[in-house]
Amino acid sequence: MYRHGIKRILDILLGLIALPFVLLAILILAPCIYFEDKGPVFYNAPRVGLNGREFKMYKLRSMKVNAPDLVMADGSTYNGADDPRMTKIGAFMRKTSLDELPQFFNVLLGDMSVVGPRPDLKRETELYEGNEGLKLTVKPGITGYAAVYGRNSLPWK
Repeated sequence: MYRHGIKRILDILLGLIALPFVLLAILILAPCIYFEDKGPVFYNAPRVGLNGREFKMYKLRSMKVNAPDLVMADGSTYNGADDPRMTKIGAFMRKTSLDELPQFFNVLLGDMSVVGPRPDLKRETELYEGNEGLKLTVKPGITGYAAVYGRNSLPWK
């Protein structure tokens, strides 16, 4: 419990430090996102977090409005650099990870941590095998092992 309390305090501090930068990025990127195709600025992605609880993960929208979901053979969603569903500003945000900045709101709300495993979609958690469900015993994070080592080149599992 003590470790979790310290981690939560650090998450809040980092979230508060990041907040002005996040707001500035949103202020700059929001008009670009909106004027490219007149769609919403945010993509509120449903994800599964700690103890299997579903929450809304905030992101800046990088896809065209009403883009279809492309599911890979392993159950993951396709998100390659050549994705035709991406907007021009979306491709830039994905390459620089700026689309992930609103997740600091999730950190401040307590749904996510700064460091942890990436949160999965509900349909992906239904494909867990063996001890993969242990992932749900910790808060998901904005960044973690997969983000540092391989990103989208790693298999979903």
